[in-house]
Amino acid sequence: MSLDAGTAVTMPRVLPFHRALPRLVRDPVTELSKMGTEAGGQVVRIDLGPFRPYLVSHPDHVQQVLKTDWTNFVREGMFWRPLRRVVGHSILGEGEGWASSRKILQPLFTARYTASLGEDMADIIAECIQELDDYARTGRLVDGGYQMTTIVNQAVIKVLFGGRITREASERLAPEFATCATSIGFRLLFPFVPYSVKVPGDRAFLAAVKKIDEIVYPLIEQARQEDTGSKEVVSALIRARIEQDGEADLRQVRDDLVSIYGAASETTAMSLTWLWSVLHEHPDVNARLREEIDEVVGEGPVRPEHVAKLRYLRMVLQELLRLYPSGWIIPRQTVADTEIGGVPIRAGSQVLVSPYATHRLGEFWERPLEFDPERWAPEKAENAERRHRYSYFPFGAGPHVCLGQHLFYLEAPLVIANLLSRYRPVLTNPKRLTPVPGASVRPKEKVMLRLEPVRG
Repeated sequence: MSLDAGTAVTMPRVLPFHRALPRLVRDPVTELSKMGTEAGGQVVRIDLGPFRPYLVSHPDHVQQVLKTDWTNFVREGMFWRPLRRVVGHSILGEGEGWASSRKILQPLFTARYTASLGEDMADIIAECIQELDDYARTGRLVDGGYQMTTIVNQAVIKVLFGGRITREASERLAPEFATCATSIGFRLLFPFVPYSVKVPGDRAFLAAVKKIDEIVYPLIEQARQEDTGSKEVVSALIRARIEQDGEADLRQVRDDLVSIYGAASETTAMSLTWLWSVLHEHPDVNARLREEIDEVVGEGPVRPEHVAKLRYLRMVLQELLRLYPSGWIIPRQTVADTEIGGVPIRAGSQVLVSPYATHRLGEFWERPLEFDPERWAPEKAENAERRHRYSYFPFGAGPHVCLGQHLFYLEAPLVIANLLSRYRPVLTNPKRLTPVPGASVRPKEKVMLRLEPVRG
């Protein structure tokens, strides 16, 4: 949509530098969300001196940016530079590289294909959780964030690489990705700082990328030489690349795998980390969740076929992703002059879509700050139908919607059901958790759990 000289325009709400900067420095994720909700979904221009992005949170505007006019809002600009240094050019990019990767990867993350990986995933998750028995027996505390990352990492690694990677190598991979996700926080908050100026996190980030490559490249080469025809993603990806391109470019395969690993592991691990604090604050939800898992699973192992029957668990996850979406901002850069909600936006401008704000807009959500899984109950489907389609988008939306959502809704229930059928996790350090910006949102504080055995 181009601007016309005779078109009536609306001025955005402007947040001046002296008010915007202290808020974003203090608590960027929460304060950015509040900027959107305080404006009631109106477009906000945030004055950060040399950097003045537009904040978008109203579902109508989200739909325009991510769906109806998506080709004019691209994944380019200063916000994407830090991520490109680790994920390269794949599904998190734009143009031909994105289209090629999307075409190849999409069939590998359909509901049907993901379900075919369920048995292996269930086995590895159950095995990882059994290893926590010693903590339960001795009363030693568990770092919830670390353990969720470790368990999810093992499951995702199994899906991506099958049996080609050793446990030791896979355990080295997770912390390197965590370092990448957290060390870019400064550059995401101050993206206008040139790369010639070294900022906090740069050195750790580059070292982590180097270590990731040292682990991933040999696995790709091994899979290319073996060509076993197996289902794990790296083999399927290499076969698809050869079929489409005539060869499997190692750098492209690496970018595809790293992008998928980051998306699949980060989203699930961080969501599960927030869960334990939520369950502590809502003992009624905790009790009902336990009751459902006990009824569906019983004393036996948790299997993929149990997941569809864990309906309340899915409601809990949907509400968890509403209040704690892993993507705190979805940055875009305009290609051509346009307008959003009547506000003129010039070509080259930075636009920040905020799921955190949209998911908390009182116009679209009753009691928006309250954690209430019942809002997702099947009998309330009519409410959901009346709700704006783009008032809830934890996996993004439009052509760039996250491929890993089917994997999330298989993997996360398997982890939760396994844990709660075996232990009673007790949060030992309840406190208000502060969301920390990065590639995904994670709590600043540790989530320490004591695991009490459910059965003697």
